[in-house]
Amino acid sequence: MMPAHETYDVVVIGAGAGGMTAAAVAAAQGLRVLVIEKTAYVGGTTAWSGGMVWIPANAKMKEAGLSDSVTDAVQYLSSTVPEPANAGLRAAFLARGPEAVAWLEVNTEVRLQPVKVYPDYYPERLGATSGGRVLEPVAFDGTRLGQAFARLRPPLPEFTLFGGMMVNRLDIPHLRRVGKSLRSTLRAARLVSAYALQRLRSPRGTTLHLGNALAARLYASLLARQVEILFSADIEDLSMQGDRVAGVVIRHGARDRLIAARRGVVLATGGFSHDAALRKRFFPAAAGFVSATNISGTGDGLRLAATAGAALNTDATSPAYWVPASLFRRADGSRGVFPHTVTDRAKPGVIAVNAAGRRFVSEALSYHEFVLAMLRDGNGESDRPFYLVCDRQFLWSYGLGRIKPFTRGYRRYVKSGELVEAPDIAQLAAKIGIKPSTLSATIAAYNTDAKEGRDPEFGRGSTIYQRHLGDASHKPNPCVAPIVRAPFFAMRIYPADLGTAIGMKVDAQARVLREDGTPIAGLYACGNDMGSIMNGNYPGPGITLGPALTFGYIAGRHLAEGGVVLLPPSVATTPV
Repeated sequence: MMPAHETYDVVVIGAGAGGMTAAAVAAAQGLRVLVIEKTAYVGGTTAWSGGMVWIPANAKMKEAGLSDSVTDAVQYLSSTVPEPANAGLRAAFLARGPEAVAWLEVNTEVRLQPVKVYPDYYPERLGATSGGRVLEPVAFDGTRLGQAFARLRPPLPEFTLFGGMMVNRLDIPHLRRVGKSLRSTLRAARLVSAYALQRLRSPRGTTLHLGNALAARLYASLLARQVEILFSADIEDLSMQGDRVAGVVIRHGARDRLIAARRGVVLATGGFSHDAALRKRFFPAAAGFVSATNISGTGDGLRLAATAGAALNTDATSPAYWVPASLFRRADGSRGVFPHTVTDRAKPGVIAVNAAGRRFVSEALSYHEFVLAMLRDGNGESDRPFYLVCDRQFLWSYGLGRIKPFTRGYRRYVKSGELVEAPDIAQLAAKIGIKPSTLSATIAAYNTDAKEGRDPEFGRGSTIYQRHLGDASHKPNPCVAPIVRAPFFAMRIYPADLGTAIGMKVDAQARVLREDGTPIAGLYACGNDMGSIMNGNYPGPGITLGPALTFGYIAGRHLAEGGVVLLPPSVATTPV
């Protein structure tokens, strides 16, 4: 299927959160918009994600009785993002992020709600909050998309139940208490019954949560405005008129076709996580080649922008946002990557060890900080192994990686090699190539203090963020318990990325810049194609989607104004 027109006001390349936001905003203001997506689905990595959106001082916080101010957010970012680079973009983000959320709620299908308890990742820093800066998408009924539901990228199967049932954060504790609590058992029964009815008419559950709900809401916004989406299409080149980007060249059959863009082109192709050459150029050697992102992120936007003279922002402290991940094979033979974000590492009764069999970090730190510790410990070598080690009690209560809690048939994971099992620690160490006496000593030292809920070596469970990720029902420390019940298990984990931080230099209007700092007329970028405004730091949950939505909004508004520079409102300092 080809575009219905030869000329559009706006052409957006990439149907992830940033691209769909830019398209929805431009279309809501009356512009004719074409979205070009290289895959068969909308949603990108967003559709697989937790869908968290970090927007400090948002109005939803005030409605929920929570206080915050831009002044507090500036103070918090000054210590967690200490580098001066991109300070102007952070100011624009703080000034216009709340505006973007409010505008999207009025003019699109996007609906977000505050997560009242979700601490910033460095809660001990001045200006941090314990919740509310993080917004999550309101659940969405996928049947509202009609036949277009088939074009929404499904969530990762490892994050669903019963072959396609999504659950939200608040459902998980109830599912763990099935059979122990009447209230939880009844809630779980309602969820499963609703899912069973949905499967009578759909290949997967239609009650959508997390990033899948956000992608669905943005997609519904495009459908409501009759935005055209061209699937499975590649861009050959940008079309230039003098020094201005005037459209794109796409391949149609054996010939190229020019699609003109009167107002401009927005690049939102998802970064370069799956481009081997760019990873080798920018990533540390110890990072290897594991990514938890969608495979379509191969640097298309960066290469297209380079032809127009775009500059790259390479000043990032880290070239990517990191997460530890385990690898496995699905039944269909495809390789799976499971990101160990919040489900297991911080729970009581598991530790992480390096190739020498020693702990190297608090397991309850943010996933980004955890991998930074892996990279430091790896001595620049990508093949140095790391493992999560636990006992039978932990595996049953919390699961490990894609192995869900209360799994009785775990031996199939042992057979595949994804999970290593042994009757004692010494034999477990031998199986994973670690000196048995060292791992045994590590476990023994950990257990001595863990019996009392203490971790003097790394202070695990010492912050509200770490305790938030633990098990609140476990006393005295929700993050610490001894590893004592045989058999014992190990799962290898790898440094992986959740997205790239190096991208195009842009200004406060999301316009792509040249090396001399001048904007390239008609060219915008958002999402991971845009250089990280956090310089590769990770202050809190949703600091990729927050800027993606905000600068997608900014790009859409600027394009609708005909390219006239819109100065952001002055940075307010009063609490909201």
